[in-house]
Amino acid sequence: MTIPELISQSPKGFSIEVLPPLKGRGIGQLFGNIDRLLEYGPRYINITTHRAELVFRPSADGLYQRVSERARPGTVAVAAAIQQRYGIPAVPHIICSGYSKIETEYALIDLNFLGITNLLLLRGDKAHHENRFIPNPDGHAHASELQAQVNAFNEGLFVDGTEMEIVSGGSRPAFSYGVAGYPEKHEEAPNADYDLKWLRNKVDAGASYVVTQMCFDNQKYFDFVDRCRAAGINVPVIPGLKPITTAAQLTLLPRVFHCDLPSDLVKAVADCKGNPASVKEVGVEWLVSQMRELYDAGVPSVHLYSLNATESVGRALAAIF
Repeated sequence: MTIPELISQSPKGFSIEVLPPLKGRGIGQLFGNIDRLLEYGPRYINITTHRAELVFRPSADGLYQRVSERARPGTVAVAAAIQQRYGIPAVPHIICSGYSKIETEYALIDLNFLGITNLLLLRGDKAHHENRFIPNPDGHAHASELQAQVNAFNEGLFVDGTEMEIVSGGSRPAFSYGVAGYPEKHEEAPNADYDLKWLRNKVDAGASYVVTQMCFDNQKYFDFVDRCRAAGINVPVIPGLKPITTAAQLTLLPRVFHCDLPSDLVKAVADCKGNPASVKEVGVEWLVSQMRELYDAGVPSVHLYSLNATESVGRALAAIF
């Protein structure tokens, strides 16, 4: 089933987003985090993808060598493991950042073999050592270009232009995918209208749903949906939510994700005076309030950036369900 089909099955749906394990670690902790949320019935599980980064490693001669290293490999394998273990659709992220077209093609081939047909297509973040996004020399600069590659793959075409051989009784790949939306505008867009224009182009080119950047103010989400509908974007727009878990996130999240935090939320966290348990309590209460308002407004599903906040997300789900 596609993501729009999944979220239309019943009201008060939700999905979660998880991180692949760090290189060298097993998948047991990740399964444990999913197990804690499983009883509430997630519609699907997103798996993030991370680019390789340049790091310095000591060499035998005592000097340091700059090497490219991916800290969290295995998105495709983790997606397969999740779908196999839980029978819940897995939605791996496919990104431009750090990947070549051929590497993307190999990932699509593997996912097709595994029967994983739902994707989230993203440009991805710039490398830590870069001050602006620089695509892989043989990769894509924009999510729309990545989208074109997936569309061509669905049509039976490889990157080099050759056609897939479809054996008797077989069929072409049929990936369905979503894209990201930004209620508060993408950081690189000159204005909100320009940002929305590109989102409309992605939907016209085949994106079947939109999931938003984390948003802590429901009114901004509602306004964004209104602007989407006015612009002719009529696919589901799924709000992305995240619980505040530490006081440091008051400055970290706006800086990294370019989102505003409501004054009431900031004050409530500040009033905790650094008490970690109290901050988590505020984060859970705010998330519960957001979810209830969204569900009451008829939003069929929300996307929870659970990542390293499984405990808080679980408490919020327990309060809702």
